[in-house]
Amino acid sequence: MARALELARRGVAQAHPNPLVAAVLFKHGVTVGEGVHVYEQRDHAEILALRQAGEKAWGSTAYVNLEPCCTTGRTGPCTAALISAKVKQVYAAMEDPNPAVAGKGLAELKRAGILVHVGLLEDEAKKLNEDFAKWITTGLPFVTLKTATTLDGQIAIRATEMTPITGDASRKASHEMRHRADALLTGIGTILADNPQLTDRSGLPRRRRLLRVVLDSKLRLPLKSQLVLSGKGDILVYTTQPVDSPRARALGVVGVEVVQLPGNGERVDLQAAIRDLGQRQLVNLIMEAGAEVNGAALAAGVVDKVALFYAPKFIGADGVPIARTTSKQLAHLAALSRLTVQSYEPDILVEGYFRDVYAKPKPNARRRA
Repeated sequence: MARALELARRGVAQAHPNPLVAAVLFKHGVTVGEGVHVYEQRDHAEILALRQAGEKAWGSTAYVNLEPCCTTGRTGPCTAALISAKVKQVYAAMEDPNPAVAGKGLAELKRAGILVHVGLLEDEAKKLNEDFAKWITTGLPFVTLKTATTLDGQIAIRATEMTPITGDASRKASHEMRHRADALLTGIGTILADNPQLTDRSGLPRRRRLLRVVLDSKLRLPLKSQLVLSGKGDILVYTTQPVDSPRARALGVVGVEVVQLPGNGERVDLQAAIRDLGQRQLVNLIMEAGAEVNGAALAAGVVDKVALFYAPKFIGADGVPIARTTSKQLAHLAALSRLTVQSYEPDILVEGYFRDVYAKPKPNARRRA
């Protein structure tokens, strides 16, 4: 199963909107077949492993990090293929959170006389596909709020200028996080202050370009900004302005997609933006924004996870905080749980969760394609 999880991670940025899945067929102490799902190659991991094993699949044991599917999408059900190949046992790390499968695939294998075991390395398997679990049960992307901060919780000296905070190791890790994401969201304030590109510079392969999303209620995005100049049909702007306005048309000419959404005061309705991104089959969203957007996201309750890179520095009370909002607006937030700390010398990364996406999934089935 550890090998299956290792292989499944190779599908990062190449499997969504499907989950990260790998399968290993084992027989007489030898691996006879392996498979990793990549969306563009259509076939699921179990099918690829069975194909590699050929006749050796008969009587083998299959290790899969996610319950085999029993539905038909772009391909046939993996359960039927495992049964037809006369696999003897199946170890699944976890049940599929997809309500269309959730236990049904395992039950089908059992009815066919296959020995089924569930829960081997379950925690690792759940973490691997936590973003898929959120999207498949709610239709909303898994949202991580990521920022670099000082020990006193400041992200910049002033809101109008960029303040380098973390070191090279943290920045490399940050790009690896971007690589795992389908979209990156920020606010127009960050664009005007930092003029960033917000690209995935990990150098790792991905199926679709990282969608760069800007909340820009008044359409102030400069046509000469690095973001726009580096765009190749991968920039989306949410605004409260009409899409037929001169400014919106000018952005459209240079390849920026402009979408009008309802306003929440002077801001774009963040919840409406998150819903739209989910409808676009974007499973994993990372937020790299300033204090205003961070505060709005926390107040709206759309954040699932936080990732804070702490640098051993201080700015002081005159700096810009991680989130600009009131204690009353944040009163509904649960305390972060499952905290982890990792060193990126000289910085540390603290990660934690506001909710467990596996706790009570809502029925809104989306089949694996």
